[in-house]
Amino acid sequence: MRGLNLTMRSERRQTKLRRVLERRQPDLTVVLENVHDPHNVSAILRSADAVGICQVQLVYTSEKFPRVGKKSSASAGKWLGRRKFSSIEECYRVLRGEGFKVYATSLTEGRQTLYDLDLTKKVGLVFGNEHRGVSDDTARLADGVFIIPMMGMIQSLNVSVACAVSLYEALRQRLDAGHYRVAKFTPEELEKLREDWLKK
Repeated sequence: MRGLNLTMRSERRQTKLRRVLERRQPDLTVVLENVHDPHNVSAILRSADAVGICQVQLVYTSEKFPRVGKKSSASAGKWLGRRKFSSIEECYRVLRGEGFKVYATSLTEGRQTLYDLDLTKKVGLVFGNEHRGVSDDTARLADGVFIIPMMGMIQSLNVSVACAVSLYEALRQRLDAGHYRVAKFTPEELEKLREDWLKK
């Protein structure tokens, strides 16, 4: 009986892994620039996993990447690839070489809003440090900057909330466009990823 239960759990796990992998969005990514609070990073990783992101990009030039606890991130980090860069120029160069457009968050008035962006395309969304936001170079070198509309006295959201709001707008647009209905990996890629995930 115990062996049967283990087999059933294993089959359920494999089914879930396959279903999640088939909805992964390799054409959507997040870039973190010097986000230092581990709770914010953990929350961002959870949001990224929740919308189907495969990999996050890390640019840490003035801060160290924080130690992220498994409890606070609900282990989301283990299902996400992390790619580190020593400069925003290098990060943008690699992403553009892969076909991404990059859009940085900004508090500047008069910019396009999150809801003006076409997030069904191959896109990276850039979020900056909790206190300073994205650096001037990061905003200047991006393909565009955007704001999240704010109607209250406070003119900024916590970075992890801003990321979640932005990613769920991407999810909404992609659901409407049918992106989650068809796997974006080949059968061979899916099988390799499934084997890798089974080891986690």
